[in-house]
Amino acid sequence: MAAASKPWNKHRIIGQKRPLKISHIWGIRIRLEIEDNKRDLALFNLALDSKLRGSDLVKLLVSDVMSGGVVMRRALVTQQKTGSPVQFEITEGTRKSVLDWINFKGLNYSSYLFPSAKVPGEHICTRQYNRIFHGWIEKLGLDPTLYSTHTMRRTKAYLIYKKTKNLRVVQLLLGHKKLESTVRYLGIEVDDALDIAESLDI
Repeated sequence: MAAASKPWNKHRIIGQKRPLKISHIWGIRIRLEIEDNKRDLALFNLALDSKLRGSDLVKLLVSDVMSGGVVMRRALVTQQKTGSPVQFEITEGTRKSVLDWINFKGLNYSSYLFPSAKVPGEHICTRQYNRIFHGWIEKLGLDPTLYSTHTMRRTKAYLIYKKTKNLRVVQLLLGHKKLESTVRYLGIEVDDALDIAESLDI
């Protein structure tokens, strides 16, 4: 009798990964600044601001975020998965870290923003981005099974929703075609229900 195959998800937590908290964001930033890790600080900050999927983030060119020697306040990128364009803000702190990285690395406009150290002319792969991300999570002593690179896409969108309760804004920022996709993506129905339940003192 053949042995039963092991379920692929045994001992794994599946489902939507958690967004980072504000304290997590600053915890990672401070550690990267202390280490003077220019690449990771630029990657971390841009991942938060752009809300891009990892596959789109690693393929960014310098010209996608920089013009006339200045890192732009807003950028427009076509998403690989959907083929639709999405615009995102680049905050002051992110602009500074990205410019520091570009200057440090001596990148030109046609360069990948996060080039591979092993393969000349190529960008870091999503697998490497995943390893880098989990390195950040480990620095905080967080459970790595609860977070993934998709955490970076969700974090700012989730924080914006919690502050504004404006789903349409988050839908536009994430580049979702359907509002229902944004609702499922953020898992907000469950979170909001719990918030309401916790607010009732009965």
